[in-house]
Amino acid sequence: MTCVPPELAANRTVSLPELLTSRECRQARQQAWQAQHASTLLVLTLVVPGAVKDSALTRNIFNLGWQALQQMGHEQNWHCLQAEALALSTGCEGFMALQADAQRVKDCAMQLEVQQPIGRLWDIDVLDPEGRILSRRDLGLAERRCLLCSQPAKICARQRRHSSEQLLQEMERMLNDALSTR
Repeated sequence: MTCVPPELAANRTVSLPELLTSRECRQARQQAWQAQHASTLLVLTLVVPGAVKDSALTRNIFNLGWQALQQMGHEQNWHCLQAEALALSTGCEGFMALQADAQRVKDCAMQLEVQQPIGRLWDIDVLDPEGRILSRRDLGLAERRCLLCSQPAKICARQRRHSSEQLLQEMERMLNDALSTR
């Protein structure tokens, strides 16, 4: 379960059609994994503002999340049937098929997102063996907050309250904080 090399990042602007296609492909991969394993599926992506989704910064953030999830699985004694990290120009994606209770996996994943300094940048989806996504809303949790202010992230993004540069600087600061506490 190796990480993705930051030095090989695409560092290019991704178009909206490319992003939409990548989401469709991710959903198809999720369905294929579910069909193959009939197990809990954990999917790691990142919350990345701006048009460049694959950079050394995003790969380093992804790798910290991927390592944290592997460690979590080890600590929880979950049997991993298959794991794969993909380095894509539309952003890294990680998949783990686990023999574990989906609700327990989601609870642990949300703890990681909250407890880790950089966890706010990880988007960890958990699907049960029937393919249903366990969402924050379904679990009664508040929606994600903006990286720079206390407003809901969706509102800030929709209204473009903060520049991509400001958000990327905050991501870099969060990465540096996370690396300094290791």
